[in-house]
Amino acid sequence: MSQQTNWVPISVDLKKPSAARMYDYLLGGNHNFAADREFIERLIQIQPEAKRLAIMNRAFLRRAVLFMIENGIRQFLDLGSGIPTVGNVHEIAEAADPTARVVYVDNEHVAVAHSQLILEGKENAVIVHADVTRPGLVLHDEETLRVLDFSQPVGLLAVTIGHYILDEQDPVGVFAAYREALAPGSYLAVTHLTDDFAVIHGEALTREMKQSQNNVRARSRDEVLALFGDFELLEPGLVTTSRWHPERGAELPEDPEKDGLYAGVARKG
Repeated sequence: MSQQTNWVPISVDLKKPSAARMYDYLLGGNHNFAADREFIERLIQIQPEAKRLAIMNRAFLRRAVLFMIENGIRQFLDLGSGIPTVGNVHEIAEAADPTARVVYVDNEHVAVAHSQLILEGKENAVIVHADVTRPGLVLHDEETLRVLDFSQPVGLLAVTIGHYILDEQDPVGVFAAYREALAPGSYLAVTHLTDDFAVIHGEALTREMKQSQNNVRARSRDEVLALFGDFELLEPGLVTTSRWHPERGAELPEDPEKDGLYAGVARKG
């Protein structure tokens, strides 16, 4: 892929890998640079399940959005949305209801630039360039308030973003601020890296990611549960990504621990 393209802001460091662009590469996208691809190939040597993690996570996102839509949600706030690929939140939501509204939030320059291109001319879907660890800025952004009505239920998507919020950034407090802003009947979907399972090499991943723009912090089941606060965790509870199927009788994988990500959806009473 040519690195001299019109979607690359001049401020972007092409030599420094970023989580958003690496995730794009794992999902088969083409909005990534040589540095991202080389980093992922090294990461796969440490974590061979990396591509599976990305694919299972993306599949969970779709199921969670559809579940929320089936339960009446028509507006979504997607934290750390990354680089849009096929099956974006607004595409899923608009297929169910053309009036559905989506606010994407990311601070990665390429993710924001490409999102702006895709969403150009759309009134019901926007990208907000902001740091998700500063909830006040996200929630009070002019575009956020234009698109979303916080007096009505919102689907809050925190998919593979929690593990990029380090302990010193107070992840529990960050999530609490977003939850507090939501009206009763809102939903929260979370996926989060864990090293509870032997398949995930948390310490090695953490060391490697320090060479990129994004550090990570794998967390235990109890630590991930804390991010839901007093929201009601819905069936099937906090499970691995491929095991999160709200419908009864879904065919489940034989070895779900290979997913390496906890996933859950909760509702505000």
